[in-house]
Amino acid sequence: MPSEETRTTTPPTVRSSAAHDAGKPGGASARAWTVRLLVLGIVLSALNLRPAITSLGALLEEVRDGLGMSGSVAGLLTSVPPLCFAVFGVMAPRLARRFGAGAVVCAGMAAIATGLLIRPYAGGTAGFLAGSALALMGIAVSNVLMPVIVKHWFPDRVGSMTGLYSMALALGTALAAAVTVPLTDTLGGSWQTGLALWAGLAVAAVLPWLPFVRGRVTPPGAGERAAETASRGPAPTEHARVEAPRLRMARSRTAWALAVFFGLQATAAYITMGWMAQIFRDAGVPAGTAGLLLAVTMVMGVPLAFVIPRLATRLPHQGPIVLALGVCGLAGYAGLYLAPAAGAWAWAVLLGIANCAFPLALTMVGMRARTGPGVAQLSAFAQSTGYLISIPGPLLVGVLYQHSGGWGLPIALMSALMIPQMAVGFLAGRDRTVEDEAAR
Repeated sequence: MPSEETRTTTPPTVRSSAAHDAGKPGGASARAWTVRLLVLGIVLSALNLRPAITSLGALLEEVRDGLGMSGSVAGLLTSVPPLCFAVFGVMAPRLARRFGAGAVVCAGMAAIATGLLIRPYAGGTAGFLAGSALALMGIAVSNVLMPVIVKHWFPDRVGSMTGLYSMALALGTALAAAVTVPLTDTLGGSWQTGLALWAGLAVAAVLPWLPFVRGRVTPPGAGERAAETASRGPAPTEHARVEAPRLRMARSRTAWALAVFFGLQATAAYITMGWMAQIFRDAGVPAGTAGLLLAVTMVMGVPLAFVIPRLATRLPHQGPIVLALGVCGLAGYAGLYLAPAAGAWAWAVLLGIANCAFPLALTMVGMRARTGPGVAQLSAFAQSTGYLISIPGPLLVGVLYQHSGGWGLPIALMSALMIPQMAVGFLAGRDRTVEDEAAR
């Protein structure tokens, strides 16, 4: 498939919008302001999509002690993110059609801020889980809608914008892993304070989306029908209704391959975010260093999350990238088993490279559908189904860890899951579109 960035010409909606606004004083500057505000909103939102999880991973031992959790219950806690992503993510396209994608993301950021603020002080495991679920609900809808917003606003820059979004997501993930423990120590050693402080970042992410809540801005590409309606009236807003054919995603082999690939890479990611710091701590690595190692794993996604989507859009088949990332994951798991402390930094880097299957999966979501509505349906199907698939993994790791008394069996499970991830990812990377396979 030719590059998304080179083969896509300026869409009719952009040309019609530009023509419509050209005669207006300040029209070009208003459009530029809107695009800059949207990019800021995307970056700030992406920064907030993982700190709720990796900040908990860095303080998991303290949270377990404070709430009296067993290893199995802690495993359940690390399974809550994919469960919430699966349950709430499927609602995102319907909410976006009713309220607009910008309004839903704005509400999602507010939910993240509220959940992060209340969960450490809710009292008991049940309250902690409820607060976490609220924050994860906001993350879930934003997860699904980010590829949709990128496709809708930047149809000719899917690779670069997905890279920017993924890079910011990786940065937020790494930042939370690296600084949560030092900040907690600086602020008095309370794990409640260390977890709650991340609510401030989510509050900042609400602000750029406020102008999009009631459609007070005009997107450059407001949907496939914008070119037809531009000659009859004002350009559509964020709330423009696009009637698109519903796709039977369950009939598409590509959609299923992408969903399973998404689920298996999410399994690996949430096991890593939830348990890797504990693996290093059990191997004798100090808590602060274990948090830094987790941060190294996450920060590998900052440069690679920008490079991999751009590379993927220039390749006719993304399978070779999938295989290369999988090999790095297998090497990292082998290192964790053989010499977790001695080669800790090398294993952290290798697993960080393997975790870049996430931005690759997001890029393939944008490439495996031709239209914005198609991307919305594929994104909801792949992410919701994928996160359902990923639920048992972190929980099973916790159970195996508690009952075996070591990390041999959990690491063997992680390694075994990497094989089917590579296989289905290779299939998902073929040059196909779901519209050709799943049209009603």
